[in-house]
Amino acid sequence: MKIGYCRISTKNQSFHLQEDALKAEGCERLFKDIVSGVKSSRPGLDDMLAQLRPGDVIVVYKLDRLGRSLKHLVELINELSQRQVGLKSLNDPVDTTTAQGRLITNVFASIAEFERDLIRERTRAGLAAAKARGRRGGRPSGLKKEAEALTIAAEALYKQDSLSAQQIADKLSISKTTLYKYLRHRGVEIGSYSRR
Repeated sequence: MKIGYCRISTKNQSFHLQEDALKAEGCERLFKDIVSGVKSSRPGLDDMLAQLRPGDVIVVYKLDRLGRSLKHLVELINELSQRQVGLKSLNDPVDTTTAQGRLITNVFASIAEFERDLIRERTRAGLAAAKARGRRGGRPSGLKKEAEALTIAAEALYKQDSLSAQQIADKLSISKTTLYKYLRHRGVEIGSYSRR
């Protein structure tokens, strides 16, 4: 079955151009979204993906209606391929139901992989350059100023030995893991199994 997918960015735009083209292509069902291209939440797309069966073909007016980015588009095409679902764009040279379309899709996948590799290489080079200048990457050590007051309160409550670790964490609105992190930061020796 041919299934159409339309997307517009704002309510001021119209689905007419996309709908007419998809119906002329023979789409039996249409799914729609009114959402910006960068948004990850697309109820119409999610609904369509949930209803697909092997042998179905998704038809879009243009590929930019479907994917948020090249990476997202390649991931989506791979998912569709694994589910034996085709993809056809009316205004781009993509039709995964043909050999030529699959070739173009593989070129897209290679470009996306190349882009990921470049980002990794640049990140490594940047970290190496920073290290050579004596700078270290990652989060700064220590605690934020707001957390310092909590560490003092955590230490005081813990040393009173009248509340369990969980009760102290609840009182300070932090997790038990964070409580122990704060105590270690203050150099407090944490008794094993003495507290619930």
